[in-house]
Amino acid sequence: TCNLMGWWENDLGSKMQVFKVGNDGTFSGEYHTAVSSAEKPIQASPLTGSQHLDEDGQCTFGFTVNWKKFSDSTAVFVGQCFNGDDGKEVLHTSWLLREKVDSESEDWKATR
Repeated sequence: TCNLMGWWENDLGSKMQVFKVGNDGTFSGEYHTAVSSAEKPIQASPLTGSQHLDEDGQCTFGFTVNWKKFSDSTAVFVGQCFNGDDGKEVLHTSWLLREKVDSESEDWKATR
C-alpha cells in the first residue's frame, strides 16, 4: 500500500515531509517550496491533509499548504499515489494557489 509518510520531492526541487498518517487517513507535515513569487525569503510551511486508505494502495489524497510564514497565499493539492513498475511509489498531483488581492475587482487574477 502507498504510505505518504516521509519525504517527497517534485521535478522542480520542492520537497514535502509528511510526519504521520493517522488511522483515519489524516496527516500533517511541512512543504519546502523551491519556487515562489513572494518578496520574502521562502520558509518551510505547514500542511494538513487527508488520504483514502484504499486496499489496492493507489490512494487519492488532498492537502492544504498555508504559506503564512512568507506569503499571503494558500495552496491546495489533490493527487493519487501510484506503485510504479520499478516498485517505487510516485505521487501525481494538481494544485491551485490563491493569492491575496486588494479588492474584489482584482479577483480574476488571484487564483493560479
